Amino acid sequence: MAEQAFDLVVVGGGPGGYVAAIRASQLGMKTALVEREHLGGICLNWGCIPTKALLRSSEIHHLLHHLDQFGFSAGAISFDLEKVVARSRGVAGQLSGGIKHLLKKNKVTVFDGLGSLAGKSRLKVALSKGGEELLTAPHIILATGARARVLPGLDPDGRLVWTYKEAMVPPAMPKSLLVVGSGAIGIEFASFYRLMGAEVTVVELQPRILPVEDAEISELARKAFEKQGMKILTNASVTKLDKKTDSVVATITQDGKTSTLEVDRVISAVGIIGNTEKIGLEGTKVVVERGHIVTDGYGRTAEPGVYAIGDVTGAPWLAHKASHEGMVCVEKIAGLKDVHPLRTDNIPGCTYAYPQVASVGLTEAKAKELGHTIKVGRFPYMGNGKAIALGEPEGLVKTIFDAKTGELLGAHMIGAEVTEMIQGYVIAKQLETTEADLIHTIFPHPTLSEMMHESVLSAEGRAIHI
Repeated sequence: MAEQAFDLVVVGGGPGGYVAAIRASQLGMKTALVEREHLGGICLNWGCIPTKALLRSSEIHHLLHHLDQFGFSAGAISFDLEKVVARSRGVAGQLSGGIKHLLKKNKVTVFDGLGSLAGKSRLKVALSKGGEELLTAPHIILATGARARVLPGLDPDGRLVWTYKEAMVPPAMPKSLLVVGSGAIGIEFASFYRLMGAEVTVVELQPRILPVEDAEISELARKAFEKQGMKILTNASVTKLDKKTDSVVATITQDGKTSTLEVDRVISAVGIIGNTEKIGLEGTKVVVERGHIVTDGYGRTAEPGVYAIGDVTGAPWLAHKASHEGMVCVEKIAGLKDVHPLRTDNIPGCTYAYPQVASVGLTEAKAKELGHTIKVGRFPYMGNGKAIALGEPEGLVKTIFDAKTGELLGAHMIGAEVTEMIQGYVIAKQLETTEADLIHTIFPHPTLSEMMHESVLSAEGRAIHI
């Protein structure tokens, strides 16, 4: 077995792994990256990026059916699903190639294969082309990601019961669809298929959809989706799936009552579980809890010289969290000063449905639970000139402040382009900006971002346009 020495080896080429590898190389480390399948990981190839391409197509489809409100008319509107899917795959392919170029540019050695720990400072790579390599490094970062969680009785088969992967490349548009789970992944697929014309039912075990979001935003999202014709069942679970030739009969229990629903296809979106198997954790001090590797704020595990970042370490399962973790981990290894541990309360969350949902920090309920005396500001899209001009008058911007200190505790938004606007509040939280600072900030007019200012003013009872 050939042996090669490095300063640092990263296992996994997703948004955490490839960023960590590039940053390590920038800091002068001889770096290797091991990837078993796709550079860019699930996010770039089968998640974040291609789903946004699909959602863009569904938004255009929706807009085409409302041309009259903008003074246009058109004949029969149709779409070519094969082309819609091909565009999505093309976007993913283009970006994956870009990652390969960036790694080469930064002199990161890439190994195509499956990596597993093989003793202190050692990593064995089973190469995809056959054979093995032994890599040695004092620092090994595990960025192996996660996969879809499978519940008993809801096992995906790739034809009638889909995971996110099959849902992104449908051979034909189903007329009816059941989505199990209403987190960001489930809701984004539900939104795509509904806007493309499918009859969509969402089943959620919790009392409300998007359960990690602020309750008020969650309720507004439900109303918006139901207005579009989506059927939503909360406090409900799918207890059985009976597969027919080209359809599925789902048994659904809700509030103690049982019913059945026949649909063309089912999407299982009930969370993810870390890829902790077959990476050589046996015999190490690495701790795995509830399917995820336990780390500190710098990515360090209980095993000296072994680190973990990204989805394999648990929630929040977000690409930008993984990338930031990768940089924090590498910079700590390099001994840089002023390296701060990851703060999960400063990580924004985005759901790219129609309407979009975005948030950062504490929800109203959580802020109260933690003992804060709070002030809450709200501003509706209906009061914003740009939103009305865009034809997007439905939405809300909500801000939560500590009444004693003025600290921005959380921000929660629903409506057009909130996934772009949320970063303003993320920066404010990172800089520990107060309510007074935001009040004295000038926002451009006419923009959707003005609502962010008005929501802050509202917390003081000073909103101008409502």
